[in-house]
Amino acid sequence: MKAVHFGAGNIGRGFVGLLLHDAGYEVVFADVAEALITQLAEADTYQVHEVGDDPAVRTVDNFRALNSGTQEADVVREIATADIVTTAVGPHILKFVAPVIAKGIAARAADLAPLQVMACENAINATDILKSEITAQWDPAAGSLADAAVFANTAVDRIVPNQEAGQGLDVTVETFYEWVIDRTPFSGNQPVIPGATFVDDLAPYIERKLFTVNTGHAAAAYFGFDAGLAKIAEAMADQDVAADVRAVLDETKELLVAKHGFNREEQEAYVQKILGRFSNPHLPDTVNRVGRAPLRKLSRHERFVGPAAELAERGIVPEALLGAMAAALRFNDPADAEAVELAQILNSSTPEDAAARITGLDAQHPLFPAVCALVAEAKAAV
Repeated sequence: MKAVHFGAGNIGRGFVGLLLHDAGYEVVFADVAEALITQLAEADTYQVHEVGDDPAVRTVDNFRALNSGTQEADVVREIATADIVTTAVGPHILKFVAPVIAKGIAARAADLAPLQVMACENAINATDILKSEITAQWDPAAGSLADAAVFANTAVDRIVPNQEAGQGLDVTVETFYEWVIDRTPFSGNQPVIPGATFVDDLAPYIERKLFTVNTGHAAAAYFGFDAGLAKIAEAMADQDVAADVRAVLDETKELLVAKHGFNREEQEAYVQKILGRFSNPHLPDTVNRVGRAPLRKLSRHERFVGPAAELAERGIVPEALLGAMAAALRFNDPADAEAVELAQILNSSTPEDAAARITGLDAQHPLFPAVCALVAEAKAAV
């Protein structure tokens, strides 16, 4: 069995690539980072260091590596005979890997089983995004895309921090992970990946992860930044920061229970597990790394505005989420392009225009006045 995985970075090697390896696949890493690809191509193994409860060191072998920019024809040939294609490149990069995937699918022999394609990105329904980009590149002369490939959405969760200098190909990750896959597109022929969970309805799991893990992680970063703390674990060790993060997740818990019917006790246990993960002292994650890209994190259907808007629509004032949004508006890391752009928007726009541009909320939305008030306060501080 063979899997072609786009994205040979820390998540690709330390999460998706590891699970595919453990499932018995030969993994062909594809990336445009020449130095990384060269290093992988010359290596026989690398190690994944799992830190936290029950730490372990996992060895990955049976892999190859190709530069998808300079060795595109080779990548196409690998896809043409692969069983699975996965990605961990970032949702904005999917449009760049779609053309080579489309060529690889078109090059497959007619008697092969459909290629199983899954985008493992930190975005809602990322595989749908990838499929749309592939469809736009598809040549109808190659036959039916629906007959040649199966596209399944996934929800992925594993904290992979910035790595210490000198680790080479080795990756440090937390022990916890979750890879949830929509089984319905496979029509009973889903891949065998022991580390993955297949479900009939992915939407609740996507939102549970986004509105708990992503919301909480970013909240810890912004509250921690406000408190002058450097690392996420240090932020969570601060009683005030931890209380603010807990309050945020209390609000998203109420939304998830009401909207998706999650058992309240099970969701509370999930929240406690997530808070413990953020507090892991073995993960050297910084508030600046987790807090980067505040414009994306403050956008309409993302981790703060998304749940806050739904709570407001239900007549609930999301005070803790609004507090996290206020902290995000104060995030001013000059090394982060989005933080710089956020400050420029605040400086050059009226509160109403800035609120609409940053959050995507309509002026008639019940959350909009509260967001405008936050923006006005942030403008005064810029």
